[in-house]
Amino acid sequence: MTKLAILSDLHGNLPALEAVTTDLKSFDVDHIIVPGDVISFGPFSRQVAEIVIENRWPVIRGNNEFFLIDYKTPRAPEEWNDPIQFAPTVWLNRQFDHKLKTIIGSWPDTLNLRFRDAPPIQIFHGTPQSPWDPIYWTFSDEEIQKILAGIEANFVICGHTHLPMDRQVGKWRIFNPGSVGVPLDGIFTASYMLLEGDEHGWSPTFRRVPFDYEAVFDEFERSGYNDQSGPIGKLVVEIYKQARPLMGFIRWQSKYKLGLPLTLELVDEFLATANWWEYSHPAYHINMK
Repeated sequence: MTKLAILSDLHGNLPALEAVTTDLKSFDVDHIIVPGDVISFGPFSRQVAEIVIENRWPVIRGNNEFFLIDYKTPRAPEEWNDPIQFAPTVWLNRQFDHKLKTIIGSWPDTLNLRFRDAPPIQIFHGTPQSPWDPIYWTFSDEEIQKILAGIEANFVICGHTHLPMDRQVGKWRIFNPGSVGVPLDGIFTASYMLLEGDEHGWSPTFRRVPFDYEAVFDEFERSGYNDQSGPIGKLVVEIYKQARPLMGFIRWQSKYKLGLPLTLELVDEFLATANWWEYSHPAYHINMK
């Protein structure tokens, strides 16, 4: 039997990664697999990337890796040049030297795992077509079948949504381990998945592990992130405080404050007056009190 640990969406959160790897000592796994978004959001992006690289864990690029390897290249969208909205991207790029950027640039966009004692697995970050697009647990079977059309493996692993999932759709069984580094389901613990495979298929066990949030907030301050990342950086810190997806702020701004400059005060107004769920996908409307 092959045993895997699936650690997705680490997002530069060193305390969460350390808590998960400590938890993993209780399990005899053959491989640790990382389905993307090793970096960005969290304040320890360089340190977390170095751990993944030094341990030679099989890893793919998520969408957040592109903020590092495409920033200030002809491939970057024009809006990435906005120094206020993309201040966290500027800060992120300052944390990495050329060598580390080159290593991350060499990561693949997908992995196909083939073990002798279990069925093949295909791993991608968002969808097979794009690391920016999600597969939400709320999608219909028809929507998911369209996304996975052409995928030969009967078992697939994705990340990106930060929401744990085990879903059977047609011939495909779809796993999402949730997020190690940025839980968005209102539960303040790192999420990862153990997978055991044999000739009958793959069986998941989802794990939730507490980690030291205060160490994350301290590093946001110590590293200069809070001072240098502007209004969007403030939203990122608030996401950690709420374990909820608050980037709907951009939609809120477009609806109610179109044309106004992006400021810390505008973020404060959003946080004080808006309900996050009105500007987030319904898949995140879980664990509501």
